[in-house]
Amino acid sequence: MKCENCSKKECSKKQKNDDTQSASVDALGSNDGSEEKNEFETLANAKILLSDCLACDSCMTLEEGARVFQQNQKEFFHILNLNKKCDTSKHKVLAVSLCPQSLPYFAAKFNLSVNEAAKRLCGFLKSLGVHYVFDTTIAADFSILESQREFVQRYQRRNQEEHALPMFASACPGWIRYAERVLTNLVTSHICTAKSPQQIMGSLVKGYFARQKNLSPDKIFHVVVAPCYDKKLEALREDFYTALYNSAEVDCVLTSGEIVQIMEQKNVSMKDVTEVAVDSLFDDLKEGDVVRHDGKRSDGYLEHIFKHAAKELFGVDVKEITYKALKNKDFQEVTLEKDGETVLRFAAAYGFRNIQNMVLKLKKGKFFYHFVEVLACPGGCLNGKGQAQTEDGKPDRALLAQMEEVYTAIPVRLPETNLQVQRMYQDWLEGVDSKKVQDTLHTTYSAVNQSTSSLDIKW
Repeated sequence: MKCENCSKKECSKKQKNDDTQSASVDALGSNDGSEEKNEFETLANAKILLSDCLACDSCMTLEEGARVFQQNQKEFFHILNLNKKCDTSKHKVLAVSLCPQSLPYFAAKFNLSVNEAAKRLCGFLKSLGVHYVFDTTIAADFSILESQREFVQRYQRRNQEEHALPMFASACPGWIRYAERVLTNLVTSHICTAKSPQQIMGSLVKGYFARQKNLSPDKIFHVVVAPCYDKKLEALREDFYTALYNSAEVDCVLTSGEIVQIMEQKNVSMKDVTEVAVDSLFDDLKEGDVVRHDGKRSDGYLEHIFKHAAKELFGVDVKEITYKALKNKDFQEVTLEKDGETVLRFAAAYGFRNIQNMVLKLKKGKFFYHFVEVLACPGGCLNGKGQAQTEDGKPDRALLAQMEEVYTAIPVRLPETNLQVQRMYQDWLEGVDSKKVQDTLHTTYSAVNQSTSSLDIKW
């Protein structure tokens, strides 16, 4: 673990020696051996390596490392076992939220439709003792709508505010961690303030849903199933914790692969699990079929913001977006022309090599994009290191290709057409432009270590 006070720091994201980068749950976990034996004990020994996490140990303190490793199967099983005891005062309502980019993994791996995968995953989790299983697509609706609105506002302020543009997407915690810990405020000031879908889902579950069920937020244990390990780090952010209730928005993140480990250790096949419909946040509605947003392998921030900005700022209705690949397939450009002039220039930058090149151009004043969808994983969220990996830790390309087919076949729903979202803006958030919207759906990002700049990074 490197000292955070060092003035120079070599990013280890490109280092190949996993032995020096890795630490196991046993090394950094907080288990003191006093935990009571229970039926889940044999399922809690799967190890998570720091090399699995994009925010490697150059960016993590020992305390953070220990807290990340607490977000594993043991904590999940601990809550399940508390609920089996007679002391109801210690019981928790256990809610699990499923990320849309995780469902294609289960569908492809077990040769199911995405709707079958969602229902069987729900059935499996409820067989363990989970009370509610939600789909996080509605949280992504909020995140996209807030990001769209913020981009238009930034664009309109671009001549008065130095750091208004470019705007960088904020949904990827690996990128956010890198920006805050390694880059400077020159970069973090450009990051969209809208929370990620995971953390908005935390607000929905611990805020809106808790109120609907007349529950204190600390009486809900909220688990998110996600494609990557960096989501565990995101859940630990101090700004996603409510001191009044001693409650985090997301209590535990389990990767798709960790859920499969639990199935394997319990000797359960997805095809043998009873299908159970995914729950809705609304008492008067049932959750329908799985839907997604525009975008090849992510929640589609670039496509939605581009179309919205084209309409709002220039009165242009964009039906289809044409991507132009630049240096590689993970750096692509989208432009809008009007009256012979390029008025919008967007980009998608996936993977740390493209991110680093992007940042260097920004620092040199040679960056001409208005918005960039930034994702730490090459190939996007479907390629998260918490799923579709071979035993030696490499991407399972055949499975990933199947996942992409499954994902692109899911019907698209525009966030603007979600009537429940519009209702919640009024009933729960007190209007689209309210202070509660800012407090609930937004956060801030700033550089943590000012002495470290991107020029210190060796690739």
